[in-house]
Amino acid sequence: MNGKQLKNSILQWAIQGKLVPQDPNDEPASVLLERIRAEKAKLVKEKKIKKDKNESIIYRGDDNSYYEKFIATGEVKCIDEEIPFEIPATWEWARINTIGISQLGKTLDRGKNIGQEYPYLCSINVYWDGIDLSKIKTFKLRDDELPKYRLHKGDLLICEGGDYGRCCVWDRDEEMYYQNALHRIRFYCGLFPIFYKFVFELYRNIGYIVGQGQTIKHFTYESMKSIVFPVPSISEQKRIVELLKEVLYLVKRYDKRQDALNYLNERINVKLQKSILQEAIQGKLVPQIAEEGTAEKLLAEIRKEKERLVKEGKLKKSVLSDSVIYKGDDNKYFEKIGNTEMDITDEIPFEIPDSWSWVRLYDICSYIQRGKSPKYSLIKKYPVVAQKCNQWSGFSIDKAQFIDPDTLSSYGEKRILQDGDLMWNSTGLGTLGRMAIYWSSLNPYELAVADSHVTVIRAMKKFVMPQYLYYYFTSNTVQSVIEDKSDGSTKQKELATATVKTYLVPIPPLMEQDRIISKIKQLASIMRG
Repeated sequence: MNGKQLKNSILQWAIQGKLVPQDPNDEPASVLLERIRAEKAKLVKEKKIKKDKNESIIYRGDDNSYYEKFIATGEVKCIDEEIPFEIPATWEWARINTIGISQLGKTLDRGKNIGQEYPYLCSINVYWDGIDLSKIKTFKLRDDELPKYRLHKGDLLICEGGDYGRCCVWDRDEEMYYQNALHRIRFYCGLFPIFYKFVFELYRNIGYIVGQGQTIKHFTYESMKSIVFPVPSISEQKRIVELLKEVLYLVKRYDKRQDALNYLNERINVKLQKSILQEAIQGKLVPQIAEEGTAEKLLAEIRKEKERLVKEGKLKKSVLSDSVIYKGDDNKYFEKIGNTEMDITDEIPFEIPDSWSWVRLYDICSYIQRGKSPKYSLIKKYPVVAQKCNQWSGFSIDKAQFIDPDTLSSYGEKRILQDGDLMWNSTGLGTLGRMAIYWSSLNPYELAVADSHVTVIRAMKKFVMPQYLYYYFTSNTVQSVIEDKSDGSTKQKELATATVKTYLVPIPPLMEQDRIISKIKQLASIMRG
């Protein structure tokens, strides 16, 4: 449970009367409401407030249903559907106009407002945790407006728009006013405004407060009047507020520590993932099994397969120009291409098991090529895989645009993406090096092609598993130097096709590739919980 969830649960207990015990010596809330009505009648008589024509009493009937009786008319209606939760028997429900007087602030109209300049609050100053006075503005008020819009200590301020329903208590003695982005509630008979601040916070969290409007939501006075509020005794309000302040302070500390722990866990997971991949591509994640053969034998089989495909005209003869990489008696690495032999020890990033081999990427692939620049169309038939489709979180065809269907014939069969194709983002900082695997099951359309910013890598899948290559190319070994291996300016890096083709890859036997993939997936599942 995170801090927000814990706080919400505590607020729920508090506002439902479950956080502190009820004291039988407390004044019943029904008596408190009678005192409030008496105080309001006195203020009406003194012409300090207007008589509330919608004054009502909410009570529970013998049938356990809730009813609202309007004093002016005697009308009674059942309001069971408006009651959000049960409360203790000593508490009461009431409308906001019963327990306090609400008023919107001064309307801003620079052209019409006259008088002297005074500081005022708006919604950007009001937060759940208190008032922010760093962005105080001023407006003009006439002398006769000052009493109406001046804030008193203990006034509850509620955002009418923006994060509607957000509120806090004005707890200062300094002179301050407020504008019409805020409701002000001034409670009767010593009710605790901070208690009702907590009520509003709970109501906002559980969706009991609803904004009005299509695009911009507003919490209107009519909306606020339609809500019922719990009324405990003054003494119980005080006990609830005191305990909430103490407990929520601890929740805040818990939340900070939880955030720190989550960050730490995330960092640990990232490091573990990198470590697992590194162990995998160095042949340290799973044991080698002699019966599974060697990569050298695997490469010989790949060469035979290529020769067969060249004979059948399915591959060009150029694919047979393999390189042979081997370790000499002096522990140095050499590469032989035709009659040329060179020392490539400096290129080798780490040691691998004896049953593995270092190879150039083109030696184990049937196709490596950038996509082509498309002619786009609004006809959603043939999607184009662009850089934005290849995210570290996976492949998303939803981000693709579409080629003009009439241009499909210009692509050729090889450019049509196949299951298991690696798609490597090859241009631009920030996206350079991101990779995904194409699977037709992720594409609801007939086919897909790649654009010119994506390099398509098609492995000899009978011998090399695309998922293994994906793990290698997404490892820190490759990704940490991807910019160094790219060409171009600082602002526009390019991973040249020649660089991709000649990339060194550590290859294990086929069965070991499969075991590595399974082990990584197993460990990833454990880390996710």
